[in-house]
Amino acid sequence: MNLKLKVWRQKDAKSKGKLVDIEARNIPEDCSFLEMLDIVNEDLLGKGEEPIAFDHDCREGICGTCSLSINGVPHGPSETTTCQLYMRKFSDGETIYVEPFRARPFPIIRDLIVDRAAFDRIQQAGGFVTARTGSAPDGNTLPIAKPIADAAMEAAACIGCGACVAACPNASAMLFVGAKVSHLALLPQGQAERTSRALKMVRTMDEEGFGNCSNYLECEAVCPAEIPASVISRLNREYAKAAVQDGVS
Repeated sequence: MNLKLKVWRQKDAKSKGKLVDIEARNIPEDCSFLEMLDIVNEDLLGKGEEPIAFDHDCREGICGTCSLSINGVPHGPSETTTCQLYMRKFSDGETIYVEPFRARPFPIIRDLIVDRAAFDRIQQAGGFVTARTGSAPDGNTLPIAKPIADAAMEAAACIGCGACVAACPNASAMLFVGAKVSHLALLPQGQAERTSRALKMVRTMDEEGFGNCSNYLECEAVCPAEIPASVISRLNREYAKAAVQDGVS
């Protein structure tokens, strides 16, 4: 396959960026999108030009590090992460726009790399759980109904890639925060810090500059882990209860 790429190039956070035309030649249709970028970078290096900077890690659809906007859609035309998007989804001769995630709380570092440390700070604000350490507890000590266990596991599947933020017109992080709050709010181990966790994470989310949810549901549509928007409803309930208990109007 021979493709025409329009790639966002930006030297650093302080520099102005722009879309640059780059040709991708002899691309196997069975390679992944990141492997395509690897081939393009090898060609650029061979010409003595700067390679395209982009994030990646596991390349197995688990970590979410590879987040890119492809033709205006976070992670591109698939229901998985960028690293699991294969070039057979595109046509020979097609023009593909490749950009970083666009959100003020995700400042661009270089080219396609953005700083998503805001997500880390939100999680850190939630703190730890005061669960007993040591040997594993007996499986029947704390029985959990299967629907609750399934809902907790569903929320825990969030990989924190940031696609929800990039897709939302408000740059809302409520799907991400809702997943993190829901995961522990549903389980016995998370009850001790349940109130403080919701308050701290929501307040940190607001401080980081993320917008509020307006029910566009774009976040749910692009989430590679298929986190349901129902976690946002649970987050609102958890925060409302916590605010009342904390005396916040």
